[in-house]
Amino acid sequence: MFIQPSKLPARALAGMAAASFAAVAVAYVAQHQFGVKPCPWCVLQRLVFLLIGTASFLGWLMQAKRALRQGFVVLVLMLCAAGLTAAVFQHEVASQSASCALGLADKIVTALNLEDLWPSMFMITANCADAAAYRFVGLPYEVWSGMLFLGLGAMGVVVLGKR
Repeated sequence: MFIQPSKLPARALAGMAAASFAAVAVAYVAQHQFGVKPCPWCVLQRLVFLLIGTASFLGWLMQAKRALRQGFVVLVLMLCAAGLTAAVFQHEVASQSASCALGLADKIVTALNLEDLWPSMFMITANCADAAAYRFVGLPYEVWSGMLFLGLGAMGVVVLGKR
C-alpha cells in the first residue's frame, strides 16, 4: 500500500540513486546508439548525476547513522542545485551561443581530466548550439535534466525532514 514513514528515507535514497544512474545511462545510449552528441554542459550534468547517484547510494548505506545519512542528503541537495543551475544555464544562455568552448563547463571537464579518464562517457563532441537541437519526447535534453534535478532535490528535502 503506502510507504511506511520509517522506510521512506531508505527507499527514497535508493530511488534517487537509481534515477540518477538511469539518467546517465539514457544519455549514454542516446549518444552511442542514436548519435546525440554532448556539449560541455551536457557532460558536466552527467558528472553531477553520477555524483548525486553516488551520494544517494552512500546515504542509503548509512541508514543506521542518521547524521551521516543527513550529511549525504545535504550533499545531494547541493549537487541538485548545481545541476539545475547548469541545466538552466545551458538552456537559457549556452544554447544560444555558437560556441561554448572554453566556458565554465569546458574548463571544469578539462581540469578534472574527465575526457581522458572515461572518454566514451565524458568526451565533448558538440557545441552548445548543436546540442540544443536534440530533443527527447519533444523537449531538449537539458529541460529533462533540469526537471530531474528538481525532482531529486524535492525528494531530498522530504528525506531531510524525516526522522
